[in-house]
Amino acid sequence: MPYRRTPAVQARLDALRAGILAAATAQIAEHGYAGCIVAAVARRAGVATGTVYRHFPAKADLLAEVFRSVVTREVAAVAEAARRPTGTLTERITAVVETFAGRALKAPRLAYALLAEPVDPAVDTERLAFREAFRDVIATAVAEGVRTGHLPPQNARLTAAALVGAIGEALVGPLAAGTPDVDTLPALVTFSLRALGVPDAHP
Repeated sequence: MPYRRTPAVQARLDALRAGILAAATAQIAEHGYAGCIVAAVARRAGVATGTVYRHFPAKADLLAEVFRSVVTREVAAVAEAARRPTGTLTERITAVVETFAGRALKAPRLAYALLAEPVDPAVDTERLAFREAFRDVIATAVAEGVRTGHLPPQNARLTAAALVGAIGEALVGPLAAGTPDVDTLPALVTFSLRALGVPDAHP
């Protein structure tokens, strides 16, 4: 008869896996992908190196899972900002940009790793999905603006993709330096509103 894990055993394994992911995320936030050594993650998680490999057969699997976990949380935060029930369309778009860029600037080392640090192809695959997820959130808001006449006619998906790319590129320098200028966030908001065709957009 094949062995079946009891709920208690599965819960312990799930908690152990979550602890390893949390340790890897903290390691990346401090040292980037280059400093995310499996042995260092194991020490931080309080487990043996072999335990990490039992849950993640290769370092690339661990990095991809960390990326997926963190980005899912970030996309959810941006989507929530886009769905805010009150405020004008301009205020909602501003909230989206401020959430996307503002959260990145608060955790510059981690955000730089997510956006730009060279890493394994498995993470690059996740990166593409992450950009598409952000694009879709912004595209929904843009399409609504066009439909209601608050924005000029435009290809919502193309505009959203261009905005995600532009904002990500603009953030690379400040994130790498770790000391963003105080004008970074308002300048990105103004740029985004102007790119969308919002009349009278200003800092």
